[in-house]
Amino acid sequence: MTMKALNIVIACGGTGGHLFPGIAVAQQLRKQGHRPILLISRKEVDAEASSKYGDLEFHSIPAIAKPPTLSLRMPAFLWKLFTTYMNCKSLLRREKADAVLGMGGFTSLPPCKAAHALGLRSYVHDSNAMPGKSNRLTARWCTKVLVGMKEAVQHFPGSDCAVVGTPVRDEIRNLPTPAEARERLGLPQDKPVILVTGGSQGARNLNSLLIEAAKADAAVHYLVIAGRLDYERVNALAGGAPNITVLGFCADMPAVYAAADGVIARSGASTLTELSLIGKACLLVPFPFAADDHQTHNARAFSDHGAAVLIQQADLTVQKVHDFVHGTALNPEARTAMETAMRALSRPNAAEDIARTILSE
Repeated sequence: MTMKALNIVIACGGTGGHLFPGIAVAQQLRKQGHRPILLISRKEVDAEASSKYGDLEFHSIPAIAKPPTLSLRMPAFLWKLFTTYMNCKSLLRREKADAVLGMGGFTSLPPCKAAHALGLRSYVHDSNAMPGKSNRLTARWCTKVLVGMKEAVQHFPGSDCAVVGTPVRDEIRNLPTPAEARERLGLPQDKPVILVTGGSQGARNLNSLLIEAAKADAAVHYLVIAGRLDYERVNALAGGAPNITVLGFCADMPAVYAAADGVIARSGASTLTELSLIGKACLLVPFPFAADDHQTHNARAFSDHGAAVLIQQADLTVQKVHDFVHGTALNPEARTAMETAMRALSRPNAAEDIARTILSE
């Protein structure tokens, strides 16, 4: 058992799918008396999170996403990657880091490579069934690779892998009652509620079809989180229909989850992790342009176990939405079976297991 407090650098910026699991690990490390130092990008989503979690220590680094290999932007990307790597080496020395954990993406590559160069232990976490290229590259410099789904292990040949699940923030573990949640969100108490969450990336087509489905299903209330960029258009499409609530963004996800009888969502790894933890029946519509089609791989890992319904966006129709809503989400027997299968895939102790792995080596 580790006796002294350790300084653990967690590189987790760029997207919510990297950021929030990193925050969950940081919360766990703090509970155990250690000092987590979170490295985030300079994106707005990271700035918002760092202000919300004021008890945690954040540093921003100039990490950028990789352009296409033959792009004219590639030289600038490589230079930025190198300068970020040098900055990370300086930061690790200055903060007397004991280990580095990368939560994925190109924000993780420079600090993990810097840790390797300095002789420090380093770890990379991948939450998807099909790992990203950046994580497969970062794994070369890591002591151990930590994965959220067992399907990912085969993509890290030669690496020491551990299946640990994907961490979930503390607040997702403590949901309000459905009645309290609906009151907080201004939703009706006397109608079933279906949550639609496509996020801001690539949700336009999904949002449009779900609004059409909601308008034809007056007995059910649809809560549509459209994403900030698509809010005005989707709200206009809803046209004030009394059974549709459109939000651009919602900071109170515990209430959103608690209020819902079923969920229609993209299949990002963090979303699936949260839905499996709380056990929600869901229809998954993978983002069709995700890198390596990783959202389809994620969705299949759940649908193959009866934990979700998988329908590709090109195949989704109003009728199929209604079939899921009324045949599964609002059918007590089918819903219970799916919720049970969902919870069976959950790894509620992921943050603790990741912390234990880092602290015990």
